[in-house]
Parts: sequence; structure tokens; C-alpha cells
Amino acid sequence: MTTTSIDGYKLGTVLIEGKTKLVYDLPEHPGLCLLLSKDRITAGDGVKAHDLAGKAEISNTTNGQVFRLLNEAGIRTAYVKCCGAKAFISRKCDMIPIEWVTRRLATGSFLKRNVGVPEGYRFSPPKQETFFKDDANHDPQWSEEQIISAKFELNGLSIGQDEVDIMRRTTLLVFDILERAWQTKNCALIDMKVEFGIDADGNIVLADIIDSDSWRLWPAGDKRLMVDKQVYRNLTSVTSSDLDTVKRNFIWVSEQLADIVPRKDHLVVVLMGSASDTSHSEKIATSCRSLGLNVELRVSSAHKGPEETLRIVREYESVMNNLIFVAVAGRSNGLGPVVSGSTNYPVINCPPVKSDNMQVDVWSSLNLPSGLGCATVLYPEAAALHAATILGLGNFMIWSKLRVKGLNNFITLKKADKELRGVRSA
Repeated sequence: MTTTSIDGYKLGTVLIEGKTKLVYDLPEHPGLCLLLSKDRITAGDGVKAHDLAGKAEISNTTNGQVFRLLNEAGIRTAYVKCCGAKAFISRKCDMIPIEWVTRRLATGSFLKRNVGVPEGYRFSPPKQETFFKDDANHDPQWSEEQIISAKFELNGLSIGQDEVDIMRRTTLLVFDILERAWQTKNCALIDMKVEFGIDADGNIVLADIIDSDSWRLWPAGDKRLMVDKQVYRNLTSVTSSDLDTVKRNFIWVSEQLADIVPRKDHLVVVLMGSASDTSHSEKIATSCRSLGLNVELRVSSAHKGPEETLRIVREYESVMNNLIFVAVAGRSNGLGPVVSGSTNYPVINCPPVKSDNMQVDVWSSLNLPSGLGCATVLYPEAAALHAATILGLGNFMIWSKLRVKGLNNFITLKKADKELRGVRSA
């Protein structure tokens, strides 16, 4: 029986069929397609292949969980949403025929290609390699120069040095984010591969599928406990019992991912000395929220109501462990120093200074009495970023959002430079 629709989405023609998936057009949803996983596991460019009942659903669930984390962090991806048990909706892309591999430890094929490097050699920063997707020639390794010289053109975008730089930085960040996510489960991400596509607007986006076929995972950093497709690759003969073991491993990975939920056990309290500072404080709050930080605004003056200020501080100390205070006070800033001297939680001064009295007003925030360690920044965004760097030490998602912000800055600059560069004749 031919499938004509999935979860209410009418299927069009098959755009691509791979070893483990089908990609369907969605005629009623221009710009979107549907990726349907198969109950099939392969290795060695398809030389080894077996049916594996339930793999499609496990793969689809795992992929959705991975992209949930990456999308929340702010990575630009083609993934839209899950669609039924075995499929998901994606933005249409022209796929770049390059696999980007990132390695934290030397193992597998890397050892064969780099004789003399011991297994377990740690790459810091992670090692990056690229491979041209060509099953007939076993996906040969390509250099950066080969990718640029191929002059791929997809959805109107030519793949040159700028695009390679963007993909390299994005690949490394995707690995870093997922490595930190897996560390919360005491599981080491050893290496992984990803692919990119060019969407209809000419943007580079992370695409395709990321599941247990895409990486090596060693619980507790122990290779003997591996739970990825390498278990299947290593089999010289494959029994039904072996396939059951592989399936149990894949289920374990999916269950662990489902339990990786970014914590919300933190709070940034913006204390302002006067309601007249609300506009400045709201800018801090907006920047905090953009980085995934919980934030609350309060009004209290350390000069006019010191007892109430300290009561507010104690109120939050009694219920929060991951807590940061941002003091917004102009003229003589007693708020930040008083709070800093009364709590062991971080305090950030962000005075609402004006250009006509900046040097005088900011001095009270900078020239602190001995024994106090509160920082001072002048701009609302800087206060939020400083708070995020502190909270990100113990929260991988906040850390990830900060890193993605840096990546987006890099991409924006790259695009601007590409548009403007070129010799202009006199």
C-alpha cells in the first residue's frame, strides 16, 4: 500500500531516496518537504545492510530531540517540526555534497589515515575534516581548497571561502553544544558528522538528519560502553540478537536525550534605585531574555530605604541558588556596593548615566570600598551578557546561546564584507 499522507500532510513526489530515508515534496506547503526514515541500518556505503524494525521511529525521535536543542540555542537549521512517528518537516534546501566531521578524540578511520597517532589522542580544539559525498568512491576526504575549487552553486549561492568559513565555525559550535549537552548525562561525544544546505533565501542552514548514525558516544568516556552505530559496524556477522543490542543502544540514546532539558533554576534581579530608571532596566531585561535568562525588575533605594533593599535581597537568597543582582542607580550609586557588601551572589552595576554627567556619575560605581567585588558596565546589553557568562558556567544552554550570538556576529560581518569588498577604480 502506497502512503499518500502523513499526519495530515499530503505527500508529493519523492525528491530523494537514500539508504535510510525518503524525502517527499509537499505540494500543499511550498518551501517545505518531509523526511521519512526507514527501518533500515547500513554501514560501509551500504555494503552491510539490515532491516531493523523500529529504527525509523527511534531515529526520527532522536533527530527531533537533537534539533530541539540546536534550535533553542539559536543555530540556523532546516528542521521545522516532527510529523508522525517516523517523519519530520524541513525547509527545502539544496544540499551541499560535503560531510563535515568533528573529532574530540582520535579513533576509527582517523587512525588508519594518520598512522602513529594513538587512539584516544585528544584534539583541542576539536579536529575538523571534510569528505565529498560519493558512495562509489567511498566518500573521499577533501581539503578546504578542493571544496572552494569545486565552485558549487546552490540556490543562487556560490560556495567560496566565506561560505566554507561559516560552515567550519558552525560545525564546531554544533559539536561544542552537543558535547556539553551530553556531558550533563556523563556521556562523551567522541566525534560526529553534519551536513549543510542552502535554503530558498540563500542562507546556509544545518540540514539532513542527526541521529545515532551520525556520531560516536561513549558513556563515562569508556569506549567499551559505546552506544552508537559503531557497534553495528564492528560486527563481522550479524545475528538477530546483535540487532536487538544495537536497537537497545539506540533507544537508550533517545531516552537520554529526552531527559536533557535545559534548567531554568536561575534568576537575574534588576534592582533600580528609582522608577525613573525603568526604561534603562527594561533594556537590560530584554537583553537578558534574548539570552534565555529569567529576569525580574524591582525598585528599591539603598540610600532612602536600606532595610527594604536588604529585605529584598534576602527574599531572593532564600529561594534561588543561581542568582545575580544588577544594580541600576544613577548619581551616587550606593545600591550596587551595599548589595555587594551584603550578599555572596554576583552584583553587576549598570548605572543609567547620561552623556552630560557620565564621568561624575559612573565614578561612584567604579571607585568601590575595599572588600567589594561588584563589576560595572555602562550598557544594558553588556549587563545581560556579563550575567549570562556567569550563569553559563553551569548551564549549557545559556552558554550555547552566548556562543551562537558570537557565531551570528561572525556571519553578519562575513556577509557585509562580501558585499562591499572589491577594488574600485579611481
